[in-house]
Amino acid sequence: MPALSAFLPADFDPTRPVALIAGQGLYPQLVAAAVRRAGVSLRLIAFDEETPPELIATFPEAERRTLLVGQLGKMLKGLKEFGAGYAIMAGQITPRRLFKGLHPDLKATQILFSLKRRNAETIFGAIAREIEAIGVTLLDARAFLDDQLATAGVMTGRSFPIDDEYLAHGIHIARECARLDVGQGCVVRKGTVLAVEAFEGTDEMIRRAGSFKTEDALFVKTVKAQQDYRFDVPCFGRRTLESLREAGVTAAALEAGKVIMLDRPAVIAQAKTWGISLLGFE
Repeated sequence: MPALSAFLPADFDPTRPVALIAGQGLYPQLVAAAVRRAGVSLRLIAFDEETPPELIATFPEAERRTLLVGQLGKMLKGLKEFGAGYAIMAGQITPRRLFKGLHPDLKATQILFSLKRRNAETIFGAIAREIEAIGVTLLDARAFLDDQLATAGVMTGRSFPIDDEYLAHGIHIARECARLDVGQGCVVRKGTVLAVEAFEGTDEMIRRAGSFKTEDALFVKTVKAQQDYRFDVPCFGRRTLESLREAGVTAAALEAGKVIMLDRPAVIAQAKTWGISLLGFE
């Protein structure tokens, strides 16, 4: 039997259900389709006003739970009721909801009070510990999506328009920002930093960079050296591609094997149409 994914644990048991903890967008929909193609039983933890309704509709009522962001106790109860052996987090939760508009139950409140530093990494890290404490293995969020990852080299089939020196500069800046936990992306131009990603997210950062001269500019997306792929996988999809086009940025470098391209064939085809070069770097 061929391996289901290079990102699954060696002792993965395909007879046990996987619970998809689904946020926004195409990402959780791609995961659901891939898990089903693999023949693994799937359940859904959905969030009100976050999880795509079209994804929720593909699960019978007995195989899904819908909760408010912050209802950790209800999530853990659902995982137990599903008899889930594994869980996988996919899709963003609106960042502001982690700080405003959160509906913490008693379990979540206890965790929040225990955190000295509250950011997405510490909050999701604490949630991950609670999930694994009930015997559910939280999977690498790249699991089942091996064919959706950025690959080394020029993916759009043409030579990359950015000089090696400026490419190396962009990668260095992105990696330093990631190391400092500021963000995982940046836009540079000929050795000058136009913008770095922070709390506003990738697309807003690109729009900000677009207010400057973007001819020969480069967008770089990377990961932290100690990235926790269970709940923090950088993604690049149609929306970011549109942001690049609107900003006039025609080159993007994505860390190979680390960045998920949401519907990779469609993204590459659209990039070619719009004249945006995509490179995977290692």
